[in-house]
Amino acid sequence: MGTITRSFANNITTSGVLLPASLNNNSIANVTEYNASVATGGMVLLSTQTASNSASISFTTGIDSTYKEYQFYFIDIHPRTDGADFTFNLSTDSGSNYNVTKTTTMFRAFANEGNNDAGLGYRTTDDLAQSTAFQIIMVDTGNGADESLAGSMSLFNPASTTYVKHFISVTNNYNGADFTTNSFLAGYGNTTSAINAIQFKMDSGNFDGTILMYGIV
Repeated sequence: MGTITRSFANNITTSGVLLPASLNNNSIANVTEYNASVATGGMVLLSTQTASNSASISFTTGIDSTYKEYQFYFIDIHPRTDGADFTFNLSTDSGSNYNVTKTTTMFRAFANEGNNDAGLGYRTTDDLAQSTAFQIIMVDTGNGADESLAGSMSLFNPASTTYVKHFISVTNNYNGADFTTNSFLAGYGNTTSAINAIQFKMDSGNFDGTILMYGIV
């Protein structure tokens, strides 16, 4: 009996959540399915927003203490202005203001279609040092019919009232000058107030595309 108890205990987290391994046809009275509210680990889709010649996309609900990490996926983000930069900012007042102080670092790798221009470098013009400005995620995406950017961004423990709010983003674009650019951004919102909203927009003009928000269990 002790072995069974220990085995079952190994499949429960410290917060009392059953791990996926504990739920199968042999472990709990031949369970074949369970309610969606049972936490199983992985990603939970919380919101999908699609821009159509839109100035911005804002997520003003769903960012709270439910999850320790939130992930945003950028699908075919297409600027209406050639060479526009894709940016974001954070809010502590549910989107009334997007002006959280941030310190960031950014570098990128690039190569052109002609295979004669490539490089890897730090982007000193795109980082922030204790600034409330919108942070650049990706630079110079083209507005041609087949040009866009895609990637993801993670925001960690936004509901904390103890620590700063870390974020990491990796994106790739089709640059208007026929380059592929891989950008790496990281930093923190320098606030101990809870972050409860985030906004994405171009630094110039409107854009199309879809942004998905997931909670990470």
